[in-house]
Amino acid sequence: MGTETLPPLTPASFPDVGEIQIVKVLQALADPVRLDMVRQLAPADRELSCGTFEVSVSKSTLTHHLRILREAGVISSRQQGTTRFNSLRRNDLDALFPGLLDGVLAAPR
Repeated sequence: MGTETLPPLTPASFPDVGEIQIVKVLQALADPVRLDMVRQLAPADRELSCGTFEVSVSKSTLTHHLRILREAGVISSRQQGTTRFNSLRRNDLDALFPGLLDGVLAAPR
């Protein structure tokens, strides 16, 4: 088993701030696994590599959830070598939808 190379992230992977749609954000946050992932990213603008999320899903399912969050504009990702780091687009989401993340993150689990 060698080091696998990740495909590069393209500009199409990330919607610009003006392209983020509330419906897509809400759909992304409606899934309990994705919501838990966002809760892990939220404290102190934390950045996590794909392998450090504490979720009970397979690697391929985790990749799927990350793609949904990224394409909805909830998270951004950056690649460093063979590792992708993910962070919450808190500033963008707070500017577009004030109070949304605070309300979602404060909801009981």
